[in-house]
Amino acid sequence: MSLEAFMPNIEYLLLWFLLYSCVGWVYESVLVSVLERRWVNRGFLNGPICPIYGAGAVLGILLLSGLRDHPVIIFLISALGASVLEFVTSWAMEKIFHARWWDYSDYRFNIQGRVSLLGAVVFGAAGVALIELAQPWVAQWTMLVPMRALHALCLCFIVLFVIDMIVTIRGMVNLSESLRNFSEMIQSAAEHTGESCQWGKDVLLQKIHEWSSSSQEILASMRSSAMKTLNRQQRRMIQAFPNLRSTESVKESKIMETVRELLRRK
Repeated sequence: MSLEAFMPNIEYLLLWFLLYSCVGWVYESVLVSVLERRWVNRGFLNGPICPIYGAGAVLGILLLSGLRDHPVIIFLISALGASVLEFVTSWAMEKIFHARWWDYSDYRFNIQGRVSLLGAVVFGAAGVALIELAQPWVAQWTMLVPMRALHALCLCFIVLFVIDMIVTIRGMVNLSESLRNFSEMIQSAAEHTGESCQWGKDVLLQKIHEWSSSSQEILASMRSSAMKTLNRQQRRMIQAFPNLRSTESVKESKIMETVRELLRRK
């Protein structure tokens, strides 16, 4: 097959990756927003995409399209494949950022808190819906996109995706340092006010609850410290992932929980 004949196929895969990444972002953001009772941009990136969903969908399209009319097989392969992808993604992000982004430890039948049986069932059902229902319709409509428009759209997406990835990673690489700076500012402020500031999760969160009704000045000062020491990416990530915790320091995890509570009380 010539390069000219193969390139449109790659571009359609990119288009489908973008589409299903957006669908995944909507699903994750709506689900977490309902649970948190506030709007949460659930994506790791700034844009409205969750790449893990797009990657899973494209892999499913490539591997399972020939199994249409065999929903049980599609379900089993999708459940297993999505679980492997989620496990590997969780492990890789933990190694890169020294943090755990999601945790299913409270779910029955989980593996290291990275994947769960419930999640596997959901993704298995999603795989069947993708192959049997969604993708034939999506392919039919996306094939109507003119080639010039497809080239431009894919080029624009690649550029924005790379920029978003760079901005996000640069903002997150010094998270531990930012948390330490925030801790030092709070400890210093506590010494001047005579308040004790121990980084015990329950104790400090109770203090925040008390200050929210009795001392808005202290609460505003702590929130201001968080805004100064943590950049936009770090604050967004702490809010977007309620189970985000450091794998290197219990104290850092407690500081994240404190920052999350402070930002929630804006």
